Amino acid sequence: MPPAKSTKNAESADAVPVRSLPDTERQTAGGKVLLHFTMSLDGFVAGPEHAMDWMTGTSHRPGLIEEYAETTGAVLGGRDGWDVSPDAGAIYGGAWQGPVFVLTHHPQDAHPADGVTFLSCDVAEAVRIGLEAADGRNLEVFSPSIGRQLLDRGLVDEVDVHVAPVLLGDGIRLFDRPGGVPVRLALLNGGDPTAAVNLRYRPVTST
Repeated sequence: MPPAKSTKNAESADAVPVRSLPDTERQTAGGKVLLHFTMSLDGFVAGPEHAMDWMTGTSHRPGLIEEYAETTGAVLGGRDGWDVSPDAGAIYGGAWQGPVFVLTHHPQDAHPADGVTFLSCDVAEAVRIGLEAADGRNLEVFSPSIGRQLLDRGLVDEVDVHVAPVLLGDGIRLFDRPGGVPVRLALLNGGDPTAAVNLRYRPVTST
């Protein structure tokens, strides 16, 4: 028969702290082109018609919003997202103010807004304009379609993603390029840049 488990070993096992995932280091303002999104577990950064109400109730580590507000110098977005939520003052809940650029094929029908510049140019030129306006801080890209184009051209420095505990099933994907080749990434929070990130969830039943 197997040896009996000692009480000492059992107590030691019970005392082992729960391991948490290594978090990212604080974001720094280094003039980076940064794709920054909260994403559902199944890869959507917005719901159908760019809906964002699914993010309600998602918590983040203390100080996270302030961290990005402090390091962001300018924001670049797309026209579809802007038309759904045309409020530059709502970025980071109003904690950030600065130049916002909206890239669009039809700037002539865009309604003017304080602090917002509508651009109709190549994405690389939009990045140049945005970085100049960011003045040494980061240019945050809030459009997945623009982000895809910038990744294709090698113009992205970092991709910051906060995975929310929700499955959407439909909406706007972080990266959507059917038939395209994979874009390899290096994990920055952890010792192994090729490591997969392990997540474990359970469904929450409605009451």
